[in-house]
Amino acid sequence: MAAPLASKAGSAGTNSKPPFPELDFRSGARVEELNKLIQEFTKHDQREYDDQRALEIHTAKDFIFSMLGMVQKLDQKLPVANEYLLLSGGVREGVVDIDLDELNVYARGTDYDMDFTLLVPALKLHDRNQPVTLDMRHSALCHSWLSLRLFDEGTISKWKDCCTIVDHINGATNYFFSPTKVADWFYDSISIVLSEIQKKPQRGMPKVEKVEKNGTIISIILGVGSSRMLYDIVPVVSFKGWPAVAQSWLMENHFWDGKITEEEVISGFYLVPACSYKGKKDNEWRLSFARSEVQLKKCISSSLMQAYQACKAIIIKLLSRPKAISPYHLRSMMLWACDRLPASYLAQEDYAAHFLLGLIDDLQHCLVNKMCPNYFIPQCNMLEHLSEETVMLHARKLSSVRSDPAEHLRTAIEHVKAANRLTLELQRRGSTTSIPSPQSDGGDTNQPDDRLAKKLQQLVTENPGKSISVFINPDDVTRPHFRIDDKFF
Repeated sequence: MAAPLASKAGSAGTNSKPPFPELDFRSGARVEELNKLIQEFTKHDQREYDDQRALEIHTAKDFIFSMLGMVQKLDQKLPVANEYLLLSGGVREGVVDIDLDELNVYARGTDYDMDFTLLVPALKLHDRNQPVTLDMRHSALCHSWLSLRLFDEGTISKWKDCCTIVDHINGATNYFFSPTKVADWFYDSISIVLSEIQKKPQRGMPKVEKVEKNGTIISIILGVGSSRMLYDIVPVVSFKGWPAVAQSWLMENHFWDGKITEEEVISGFYLVPACSYKGKKDNEWRLSFARSEVQLKKCISSSLMQAYQACKAIIIKLLSRPKAISPYHLRSMMLWACDRLPASYLAQEDYAAHFLLGLIDDLQHCLVNKMCPNYFIPQCNMLEHLSEETVMLHARKLSSVRSDPAEHLRTAIEHVKAANRLTLELQRRGSTTSIPSPQSDGGDTNQPDDRLAKKLQQLVTENPGKSISVFINPDDVTRPHFRIDDKFF
């Protein structure tokens, strides 16, 4: 008799809510509780900027751009009018696909309060309207050597000392742009410029707290007022157009179809200084689609992004030793999930818990099968080089997360709250130290005014979590031009 009664109640339009709260089958966790924990993590993880902090961010950014303008003037190697890509989050946060095993460990709260990645083109190939063909004969998939034969004699002459030289049988000499030599030159040039700047410190100028070469990237931590900002600066090669090796990807259906144009997605790509597992470090670059990923991010729902950020916080701590899985792997899996699942499902605002559990399942599946395809070049397996022992170790660790996701979320929340407490404590101390505030009355006529702070605060408020592209002429560093997605300022 119970079943017919239940059927009659449902047909009468009464509340059909199940008698039990929705549970995760594997862990027994209440989905509602997981959603609340993800919301709490998001609340503590997101940064709120007042006018003072916004001005400090702008002051640090201007300092970095002015420094790069001076680097360009040292030996005229960098393009005179350059276009940088500024990304929210450091390299360790997975914003670009660079190996983390060569990077020193920095912790938010202890070492810095905010982190950014800045892609700085050392060379640009921007005059081609056809698919870009790269020299991949010597490289693993998703990697390439770069011959300076593509450039004019002036460029070859300027960069000859940052190349490896290969002599051919016919007597011709080929210069291959070396990521390690470029990184060495970049670090040396930045060190020279910073040394000169620090000889004549000005009131309100950021304090350079750390400059380190981490593999092929340069990490700079600046103290500005009561804030510490980490800039991971990456020398890259910038291309307009799209690489021929990724042409087939454009033929497939994708989650962003109809939401953004193909022209926005394929406007350009980079070579970043990272080699494959068995590649030659002095010659091999890795393809990066960071510019495209900025565009794709606009099509990802806020609930999925919240789940991704929470999952990333969990795996950064849990899977740090040995370093085999990076947040960039998780980002790739999220993009594949967006292609695989209906947009209406991914748009559900109260499904963050489902998305978190799904991302953990996906990552474990990739580890067990030792298979994580690059989103743009699927034939490239980003886990191919890992040993069976390593992947199974991480898979077992993830199994513990999947068995008790609520506890691991609580741990992630405590970590981010602890980092925030450290930041606040250091800010309180900083207010009584000699580190000058950008708003201090130092008589510097170049100091930004309150209108700039309000403008920047407005940009930050209106564009949370978005990446910023900046066009700046090193000969006129007083006039930066911001681009947040497709808007210019």
